[in-house]
Amino acid sequence: MGHPFLRFLLPLAGAFWAGCSAAHAQASVSDDVVRIGVLSDMSGLYADTAGRGSVESARMAVQDFGGKVLGKKIEVVWADHQNKADIGSTRAREWFDREGVDLIVDINNTSVAVAVNNLARERNKLVINTGGASDILTNEHCAPTAIHYTYDSYALANGAVHGILAQGKKDWFIVGVDYAFGKAMTSNLTEFVQAGGGKIVGSTFHPLNASDFSSFLLQAQASKAPVIALANATADTVNTIKAANEFGITRKQTMVPSLMFINDIHALGLKHGQGMVFATGFYWDRTDETRQWARRFFEKMKKMPSMIHAGAYSAVTQYLKAVQAAGTDDGLAVARRLKAEPLKDFFAQNGRVREDGRMVHDMFLVEVKKPDESRYPWDYYKVLSTIPGDQAFRPLSKSACKLVKAS
Repeated sequence: MGHPFLRFLLPLAGAFWAGCSAAHAQASVSDDVVRIGVLSDMSGLYADTAGRGSVESARMAVQDFGGKVLGKKIEVVWADHQNKADIGSTRAREWFDREGVDLIVDINNTSVAVAVNNLARERNKLVINTGGASDILTNEHCAPTAIHYTYDSYALANGAVHGILAQGKKDWFIVGVDYAFGKAMTSNLTEFVQAGGGKIVGSTFHPLNASDFSSFLLQAQASKAPVIALANATADTVNTIKAANEFGITRKQTMVPSLMFINDIHALGLKHGQGMVFATGFYWDRTDETRQWARRFFEKMKKMPSMIHAGAYSAVTQYLKAVQAAGTDDGLAVARRLKAEPLKDFFAQNGRVREDGRMVHDMFLVEVKKPDESRYPWDYYKVLSTIPGDQAFRPLSKSACKLVKAS
């Protein structure tokens, strides 16, 4: 039973330490503000699928969380990286070193994301990449405080290739964008095609935001490969497909986009997009929860959200929950907290963050509807199947991340 005096003293001690813990939690928020930076393409070819929509998604998440965490105000700031690594890294460095930004999200450009990952590692700041694609961010460029959230080139290539190989189409030609994302996606496509018994018969790379795709498509056409895979994104993907239709290429060869957003289908139109099959991390019209959130987003942005927009909302929400649970906005502490618990919301189905920083979650294989199948605006996809996260993303057994080897 213990001494009567101790029985009297222990509750007081418990209350004392609880009070100290609460005070510590309050004191451990840097600058008395939790500041979130949205670093994205705000003016270029990737702006429609990320950009201001990601800023609005982050603000929605903060508002829904209540505007404060650990009793401190939450702020959202944003900047345009202009798809240039030097501009993006300079802005991130200023945010981290002088402006008190605790978390950077979006970063929808691989070259920028690699630079920001390195800064996050050096400065113990958290980065949740909700817009970049290349899986090198959780391989050779992984960092203890860097999380890759929405999708990656491995999962997208995985979903795209398997569906087409099942149709018996074995020879592939790749048209990619000439920077880190295009090279990473080409590598992933090649890996899956060869593993499935297919062959890459050739590839070509175009400049980012190219104005003319004719020479690249003529190479693909001359290859006579049944499949032309696209290792590019947004406007580049849309313009490649439009040009392929104009040249009559799509009558004999199948176009397979590896990274496709609903915004791209909206720009392309169902007439040109119908029948294309690819993987996505989110579709607004999939469940009651996704529809409810997407309609709120539409009221503000006058367009349905891309998977980057949905991922940004989810990432900011889960980050704030982790800050609350950790009692601090310290980057490493919050990253550890995010890796400790399953993640679940309208976006993160069966979500969890692995030691390499990959947020594993269910992906979806979709097919673009025919015009006469679409019942209302933005009704563009048929969900063919759910791809469990453990099957969609690169397994840890194939990881090149040093954090995995050290664990």
